[in-house]
Amino acid sequence: MSTPSFTPRVFSGIQPSGDLHLGNYLGAIKNFVEMQEAREYETVYCMVDLHAITTWQDPADLRRNTRELCASFIASGIDPEKSILINQSQVPEHAQLGWVFNCVARMGWMGRMTQWKDKAGKNAENASLGLFAYPSLMAADILVYHATHVPVGDDQKQHLELTRDIATKFNHDFGVPFFPIIEPVIKGAATRVMSLRDGSKKMSKSDPSDASRINMTDDADAIARKIRKAKTDPDPLPDNMAGLAERPDARNLVNIYAALADMDPQAVLDQHAGSLFGHFKLALADVAVEKLAPIAGEMARLMDDPGEIDRILGRGAERAREITVPILEQAYDIMGMIRS
Repeated sequence: MSTPSFTPRVFSGIQPSGDLHLGNYLGAIKNFVEMQEAREYETVYCMVDLHAITTWQDPADLRRNTRELCASFIASGIDPEKSILINQSQVPEHAQLGWVFNCVARMGWMGRMTQWKDKAGKNAENASLGLFAYPSLMAADILVYHATHVPVGDDQKQHLELTRDIATKFNHDFGVPFFPIIEPVIKGAATRVMSLRDGSKKMSKSDPSDASRINMTDDADAIARKIRKAKTDPDPLPDNMAGLAERPDARNLVNIYAALADMDPQAVLDQHAGSLFGHFKLALADVAVEKLAPIAGEMARLMDDPGEIDRILGRGAERAREITVPILEQAYDIMGMIRS
């Protein structure tokens, strides 16, 4: 098969499950904005509400969380005119191609997914079929746009490998190089942001301690307070990253500083080597407040006008379907489905 030329296009998405935090921003949204501004690709960013309902969602919460996620995207710098900004369920081709891929993917592939094992655990018999098929729908989210690049956190690498497997099998089964073999984009000093209370655990909304995370809705006082109280150790900062190898709490704060300030972590140490954490936390708090407090303020303003958010998402769906409808129609035709 000859290799076709695909339009360079980025797709990525986040579940609208509420309580957005610094990990979501540094691990995903900040990169989304950078890729938009690079203007090297068409960029499509999605609130993946169909993924959210693989576990039960209160309808009012899901509606509010979807709008809040959209607000966070825009407040962080995603421009609905430069990027296509969508809500997954408003673009039905996602689910339609998802069913096709359910028929392409193998049960063994799905059963090996680490996140399936982690989320279902010993209760797999009671987990939803949607949770099991989640990676197949994720592949459809990406490939229904013929996306070529996907910015993700390192915990999603396995799902992207599955996406590549599904694309390869579809192309091989039908003898047509129809779907691109996507490339993951994993970059930045803080692609995996850790808890402020335990540097060995990922920052998470499910942590019972609100002090473990900086929420995207936190004001300047809350941001500074949480950083001042972040867990550290009594030793000064070293002059190289190797000196942080066995110091997860210290390494986490250095990485957060680097990501917020658009610096290499070593450059942060060059500036602060020998500093005790009382001093370093003050500097980090200043950087965090400068970067994050304006986002929280803009999110609040946007959430005061839900109708405008809905209008933006409706327009995004129209633009998205200009891409997804012909791609799905071509996939159906390749498979032998009769189209009117």
